[in-house]
Amino acid sequence: MTPLLDALGRPLGSLRLSVTDRCNMRCGYCMPEAEYTWLPRASLLTFEELARVAGVFAGLGANRVRLTGGEPLLRHDLPALVALLARDARIADLALTTNGILLGRHAEALRAAGLRRVTVSLDTLRAERSLAFARNPRHAEVLGGIDAAADAGFSDIKLNAVVIRGFNDDEILPLLDYARARGAEMRYIEYMDVGGATRWSEGAVVSRREILGVIEACHGPVTPLPEPGSRAPAERFRLGDGTTFGIIASVTAPFCRTCDRSRVTADGTWFRCLYGEDGVDLREPLRRGATDEELSDLVASVWGARRDRGAEERAALGARAVLYPVEGLRADPRREMHTRGG
Repeated sequence: MTPLLDALGRPLGSLRLSVTDRCNMRCGYCMPEAEYTWLPRASLLTFEELARVAGVFAGLGANRVRLTGGEPLLRHDLPALVALLARDARIADLALTTNGILLGRHAEALRAAGLRRVTVSLDTLRAERSLAFARNPRHAEVLGGIDAAADAGFSDIKLNAVVIRGFNDDEILPLLDYARARGAEMRYIEYMDVGGATRWSEGAVVSRREILGVIEACHGPVTPLPEPGSRAPAERFRLGDGTTFGIIASVTAPFCRTCDRSRVTADGTWFRCLYGEDGVDLREPLRRGATDEELSDLVASVWGARRDRGAEERAALGARAVLYPVEGLRADPRREMHTRGG
C-alpha cells in the first residue's frame, strides 16, 4: 500500500479510538475540576460504527488501533468491540489504555476477544497519594488489575506515569523497580499543557533530562534503543541488567515531525493533533448513509492537508500558560484530554 502522507510527509499510521468520555478517576493533570460537561449519550458511536471508522482508517494505512477514553472499561461489554476489531485483518496492532481499576474484572475476556497489548496508568505506588491527587480510593484495584493482565497472558504490559514536580517525582526509581519486578515496561511522561490540565505550570514539568539523571545516578549510564522507522512517541532506554523503560518528552522534545496519530472521540469527532482546535465530524456522514469509499475519501483529503505541529508550536512560545481556561473547556467538551484519548 502506498502510504497516505500529510502535507509534511507524515503517514497516517495509528488511530486512538475513544469509546467514552467518562472516567472513574479525577487525576490532577487531566480532570482536576469538580464538574464536567459530558458528551450526550445519544451521540456516542455504537460498536459497529466504531469498528467501521477503524476499518476506514485501517484501509488508509492506520493499522495500529488503541482503545481509549475517558476510561474505556466503563463502556459496557467492551470485549465485544475488541472482538469486532480483532477480526479486521488490516488492524495489525490492537491495544488498550486504562487506569486499571476495572482491568481485574475484564482482563481475561479482553485477551480472549483478541486484545494483545495493554497500557495501565500508574502515577504513584502510594495509595494516599492516589487518593489526594486523583480522588481515587481504589488504588489496590489498579495494582490488582496489572497483576490480572499478566495472569491473563498479556506479555506486553506498559505502565504510564505522568511525572509532576512535588507530586510523584520522588517515585521515579520505585516505579521503575515495580515495573521491572512484573516484567512490564515503565513509561515516564512529561506533564503536558493540554486539554483539562488547568493546573499546569512550567515549573511542575519534570524533564526528560531530569528523569534520566535520576535513573543514571542510581543505575549508571543507560543505553538508548534507537528503533529505525518507529513513530512511537516514547524514546526507549536499557539499563545494564537489560531492563527497558521509555520517556515521552512531549514538552521539552516534541515529536510532531514524526507524529502519525489520529484521534476520534466517542461521538465521532476526528482530531489530527492532541492540541488541535477543530475536529472533523465523522458521525454525521456515517449516520447519513455515507459509503466506506466516501468516508475514506473524506479522511484522505483532510489528512493530505494536515500541517498540525501543536506541541512544537506550544514549545516555541517560550513562557506559556495553560492551553484552555475552565470556561473554554466547558464551552466545548471535545477540547478535554479525557474526551480525545490523551
